[in-house]
Amino acid sequence: MDRVADCCRRATGILSLLVVVLASLLVPVAEPAQEPERRRPVLVGAVTVYAVRPGDTVSRVGAIHGAGVSALARDNGLATDAKLAVGQLLRVDNRHIAPASLDGGTLIINVPQRMLFYDADDGGLVGYPVAVGRSGWQTPTREFVVVMKEREPTWDVPASILEESRRQGRVQPARVPPGPNNPLGAFWIGLSLPGIGIHGTNAPSSIFRAATHGCIRMTPEDIARLFPRISIGTPGRTIYEPVLVAVQDGAVYLEVHPDIYRRDARPARDVARALAKTAGLSDWIDWSAADVVAAAREGIARDVTRASLRR
Repeated sequence: MDRVADCCRRATGILSLLVVVLASLLVPVAEPAQEPERRRPVLVGAVTVYAVRPGDTVSRVGAIHGAGVSALARDNGLATDAKLAVGQLLRVDNRHIAPASLDGGTLIINVPQRMLFYDADDGGLVGYPVAVGRSGWQTPTREFVVVMKEREPTWDVPASILEESRRQGRVQPARVPPGPNNPLGAFWIGLSLPGIGIHGTNAPSSIFRAATHGCIRMTPEDIARLFPRISIGTPGRTIYEPVLVAVQDGAVYLEVHPDIYRRDARPARDVARALAKTAGLSDWIDWSAADVVAAAREGIARDVTRASLRR
C-alpha cells in the first residue's frame, strides 16, 4: 500500500506540474514596450553654434534662424534685449516638426508655426522660417498652386494697404519699383490665393512673426534657395497646427506655438495629449516635461521622451 500511495503522490505531483506549465502558456506575457513607429512628421533644423555679426540682436538672430526669442535667450543665459558682441557665440536650437500632411513636391505653410516646408526629389525636405499675416490680416488656410514666379518684382500696392497707410497718416506710393526699398525683396512667388504670395523682404527681423498683410515673407537668403526649386503649378496648402508631435530616432518630440488667431480654446497640453493618443505615443512621453513645453509655447521641438526609454 505504501508503494501504491507513493506512486499516486508522484503522479499527482507530475500532474500538478503539467497544469502549472500549461497555465503559464495560456496566460499572456506582457511584452516590452516597442519603439514607436517612425512615421511622418519628421524634424528639420538642428542645434548649431552661431557667431554674432554686426547689427545682430537676439530677436534678429532668432528671426533669421526660426528660433523662438525667449528660448534662444534662455539657452544662452541672456535677456531678450541683451546687447551682443560681434563674434560672440550663441547656441541656436531651430528644430521644427514638419507636419504629417506634407507630401512630396508639395509646399506646406503652417501658419501658427511660422514655417514653410517643401519636400522635393532634388534635395529632400527643407524648412524655412517665415512671417505670416497678423491678426487683422490673417493668412487664409486652404489649398493653392503656384501661378507666377518673378524676379525683381514691382509692388503694386493693394487699395486696402493704401487705405491703411492713409488712416495711419503715412504716405504710401501706389507702386514701388525693384530695389532696396521694395518690401517684396528680390523674388515673388504668386499663389492662387487672392492677393497672397511668397516673397522676400527688406526687413529680415520681421521673419518668424505674425507681421504681414497676409503674404508669406521669407529672408532674402531663404527665398533665393526656394525660388529655383519650385515651378508654376507646384501645389501647396496653408494649414493651422500650433501643436505638433513627432518621433525621430526613437525619441518623441513636442512643439507648441501660440494660437495666434485664437482658433482653438483647448489648452495646449490637452491638444498634445490628444495628438499623442492618436499617434499611439502616450506611454512614451514624460508628461511633466511635456506640460512645461506646452505652457512655454516657445515654438521649438523639444524631446519629451520618458527618461526610462531614452537611449
